[in-house]
Amino acid sequence: MSNVILKNVKKIYDKKVVIDGVDLEIKDKEFIVLVGASGCGKSTILRMIAGLEEITAGEILIGDKKINNIPPKDRDIAFVFQSYALYPHMTVRENIAFGLKMRKVDKATIEKKVQEAAEILDLTEYLDRKPKQLSGGQRQRVALGRAIVRNPKVFLMDEPLSNLDAKLRVQMRSEIKKLHERLQTTFVYVTHDQTEALTMGDRIVVLDKGKIQQVDTPEEIYNNPQNTFVAGFIGSPQMNFIEGSALGSEYQNLIVGVRPEKMVCGGDIKLSANVDIVELLGSEKIVYFNIGDNKCSAKVSAESEIGETIELSIRQEDIYLFDKDTGKRVRR
Repeated sequence: MSNVILKNVKKIYDKKVVIDGVDLEIKDKEFIVLVGASGCGKSTILRMIAGLEEITAGEILIGDKKINNIPPKDRDIAFVFQSYALYPHMTVRENIAFGLKMRKVDKATIEKKVQEAAEILDLTEYLDRKPKQLSGGQRQRVALGRAIVRNPKVFLMDEPLSNLDAKLRVQMRSEIKKLHERLQTTFVYVTHDQTEALTMGDRIVVLDKGKIQQVDTPEEIYNNPQNTFVAGFIGSPQMNFIEGSALGSEYQNLIVGVRPEKMVCGGDIKLSANVDIVELLGSEKIVYFNIGDNKCSAKVSAESEIGETIELSIRQEDIYLFDKDTGKRVRR
């Protein structure tokens, strides 16, 4: 079993609480994504699972084994870094094989495993090249290959696609998902990119200031956010938040949330707003405007004619309500 369990895990740096009592169970063979803004603690959690950071309090288990005091090399995990961390003087073959050589695995087994990993990652023709002769995507696949040959219980990935261009990121997202399906082991993936989180994760863990805000499937995270942070972080453009009083007395003391794509449907609440900016995004336009003191946006088809003002309407069923003081979702 390669499930990972965090029990009331805390991390304190110089009296500053970075991870504040995190409880999380990652299922065997699950692809789970930790997502949040820079500084939320997601990479720190990953590094504590790996053993690269000591935990201040709590417990971490892989399977049924407590690993708090077990050295990183004995945790049966593989870590894929943002920077690839390849040895420039070694060939692709030597980079992939390096960890196995350090563990004194016999040459025949190493060669077999390297060849298998190269086939999986489409690297066979590059085995004798140096990293400087490879593209960014190929280098990332080499880093993945070095992890694959270990046959670890858990793969840990810390923003592995952030150094790639947009087109290559989309391609590599697909490749990593296929790799997970093929290997059938546990993946813990860190990103600040909510699109990566939504498209890759079986479940998503949304973090803010060292605390878990919500853990759920991508569909539930998007459709049923538990608070204003999750609602605002997940979705592009982000959810519109409007002071309830701007929409009528029945919304006093509430924050009203509406997704941009739901701002122009035929509905119950009708509004007129002055347009600030219009962005063309291929098949869609994003229209920016104000409702009272609230900056908002709407997503419309590219064919839509946009003048200086825009007429909007919102259906009651597309409205999210949040408590103005706590930010927690109010179900009504």
